[in-house]
Amino acid sequence: MNGPRTPGAKSRKSHLTLSTKQYTKITGTIASVRKGRHTVGDDIEEDDEEIQTNGIGNRRHSHLAKEPSFIAEQSFIRAPLNSRVASRIVPAKKGKTKADPLDGVPLDIQEAMILEDLLFVLMGIEGTYITYNIDEFPEDDDGLLKGVQFSVTPQLDPSLRDLVERIIPLATYYTSISTFVELRSHLDYGLVNHALCAAIRDMLKDYQTLLSQLEHAFNSSSTFTLQKLWFYIHPTLHTMSLIYNLVTELTQMDDSPSENSSSSSDEDDALNEALGLASGLKAVKLSEMSVDGGGGIVKGGEVVAILWDRMQNMSGDPTAYNLYKTLLKAAGKPFAGLVERWIRTGQLRDPYEELMVKESKFINKGTLEMDYTDEYWERRYTLRDGSSLSAPSKRHQAGVPPPRTPGGRLPGGACIPPFMESWKHKILLAGKYLNVIRECGIEIKGDAQVVDEEDWDMDSEKFYKTIEDGYTYANRTLLKLLMDDQALIPRLRSLKRYFFLSQSSFLTHFMDLAGSELRKPSKGVSTVKLQSLLDLSLNSGEAYAYKEDVKIVMATSGLYEWLLKVVSVSGAIGGEGEEFGATVGSASVAATSVIDGMDALTLDYNVRFPLSLVISRKTILRYQLIFRFLLHLKHVEQMLSAMWIDHKAPSWRVPTQKHTEFTQWRTRVFVLRARMLAFVQQILAFATVEVLEPNWRKLEAKLSKVTTVDQLLRDHVDFLDTCLKECMLTSSKLLRVYSRMLVTCSTFALYSAHFTKSVNQGVTRECTIALTLNRNKRWEFLGRFETNFTHFSKVHHDCVQFYASSENVALLSLVVRLENVRTAADRPQ
Repeated sequence: MNGPRTPGAKSRKSHLTLSTKQYTKITGTIASVRKGRHTVGDDIEEDDEEIQTNGIGNRRHSHLAKEPSFIAEQSFIRAPLNSRVASRIVPAKKGKTKADPLDGVPLDIQEAMILEDLLFVLMGIEGTYITYNIDEFPEDDDGLLKGVQFSVTPQLDPSLRDLVERIIPLATYYTSISTFVELRSHLDYGLVNHALCAAIRDMLKDYQTLLSQLEHAFNSSSTFTLQKLWFYIHPTLHTMSLIYNLVTELTQMDDSPSENSSSSSDEDDALNEALGLASGLKAVKLSEMSVDGGGGIVKGGEVVAILWDRMQNMSGDPTAYNLYKTLLKAAGKPFAGLVERWIRTGQLRDPYEELMVKESKFINKGTLEMDYTDEYWERRYTLRDGSSLSAPSKRHQAGVPPPRTPGGRLPGGACIPPFMESWKHKILLAGKYLNVIRECGIEIKGDAQVVDEEDWDMDSEKFYKTIEDGYTYANRTLLKLLMDDQALIPRLRSLKRYFFLSQSSFLTHFMDLAGSELRKPSKGVSTVKLQSLLDLSLNSGEAYAYKEDVKIVMATSGLYEWLLKVVSVSGAIGGEGEEFGATVGSASVAATSVIDGMDALTLDYNVRFPLSLVISRKTILRYQLIFRFLLHLKHVEQMLSAMWIDHKAPSWRVPTQKHTEFTQWRTRVFVLRARMLAFVQQILAFATVEVLEPNWRKLEAKLSKVTTVDQLLRDHVDFLDTCLKECMLTSSKLLRVYSRMLVTCSTFALYSAHFTKSVNQGVTRECTIALTLNRNKRWEFLGRFETNFTHFSKVHHDCVQFYASSENVALLSLVVRLENVRTAADRPQ
């Protein structure tokens, strides 16, 4: 049996050489190739004419032969994602090709010639008898986006010409769509446009496959006619027209760059194109369009919204509905992916600004220490359309782009698709909650989950369930963190105890210890000394929770002066956060009046993240306003009480039967002091017993049932705003009258020593003549206090009664309390 033969080493040639015949053949081939290259470089014009006479196929091969290799990669340079799409074909010379005349040519031959031309024209390539319409030939990308127009030779038989003109629009659609796919594949157009272009590119592949099948039928079947071509093309014509209408709408809505942006010459543009710099220039132009050109390019949520609107409006056409549904599903995948990543992990990876949520990166949790407007919570992550839960229809002018047309949709990511309008707040809050949790160093379970891109379908119930589940998880986790781990309610109780003077004996002790220091001007008060006295007061007696977080601070302006400035600007304390915060800054800077330490004294409270979201600077400021209001009442009450102690001295109680006029004067002083003390005590009792305590109990009841973090924040702020309003600190009229009342009371108490001196002089016999001489002056001085207090008491009562009947029903109890004070003021002495 013979096995396979293996040649041995001896059978090989000992050396490799070329014969003379082989050497001559190789050198001749090399010389001919060099000569051919030289001819191509020198005779371009001759080749152009030869291309025109030899037909379309030779034109295409010659075009590729005489261009450098990197020029064929222009599409990749302009748009890397579009590297698989062929470059657009532009005629080498603008003019009609030299075609054989059709006069006298039989009809079947004309049909065969025009069929061959149509197979090229439908690919956007100029034919022999169907040529580019030079009068309307586009000169730039904007023109190409409208599609290339073709014209048919007039020599064609009218029966054929009519059918050809029905088919030619398909070539215009194809050139427009191809240009759109190439241009929109640029990186700066965003992920949604990229996905849309990929879906359209797949449809163009099916179109090209159809053309290849038609070309095969044309070459292989003698029965292939123009009518058959129209039969096969007609359904595709409708589909391509739908895509053409879509791309036309998208391109027409783009804002054009300014004229000054196109200052470079044609030579520079050509050079940049050849060097591959067109991509960078394109990026610069697109950024200019996005910033200075109004709405900028159509991308992100706006593209999804347009597809959704077209799908709904064309629901009566099954072909159009299915087409737009397919495009929406493809283009919506990256958009849904951005949403899911945001609600699962709290990470906002949106480099092209396509999502409805935007981030202000300059705002971080460090701003909470000096943030009077809650910027970290309200402005770090916001909706691009400017809406919020508190003001769903209000659009802030700053940072919100204007609509494309009056009353139209917002551009780019600011446009929220209609089917996601009801979900936008949950999407925003879910990511915001997760970011807070992440800032606390807590691991988020969504980080470990791998989301399959095939599940990113906005048309499925699973997608909306994902949004609901993500929001529920984020809300529940953050709420548990605040209420249980961070002990929010005990913190709020300590705030109430310190700032609302609720069962706070430390304040009386502190005011006794710091009385001499607080009588100094506010600028001369030592806050270090006051802080040490406060710590001493807190450490003596009963135990106080979180006492290490309570600090002494000195305000720069008086309470009522500051409140009047705030109300005059914002209209009310409980207004919008940004308005209130802006007024805080302006009022603080504008304060120039000199006040004493007692009027400037207030408390501060240090809270760490994440509790600083709830007990923010914005809310602490409200606590401080209420504290200063109560402290001022408490201080005036102490001054009038001290005056009452002075009036118990023997000099005030000695009977003076010989001087009845002096006795009447002394009695009037007693009565005025009692009326003032009763007024202050009634206001203080109303504020503490009938405003702060009932509202606090309501807040505790709400917090025990709260289900969302956002509701928790709103309930806390609403509680403080209600307290401010019912304490009469939000009305300019009430503030003016009330402040004058308290100034009258405190000034009267300051003159206690002067009244005591007059009494001591009156009870001595040797000073009787002097007392008689100063009688008129003494009565006039007392009469001013009585007149002012009686007048402002009546005005204050009328204002309170008016607001109780119109705006603030809670003031009705105060009206009853002040009725006795007003009656005493009207009673003749």
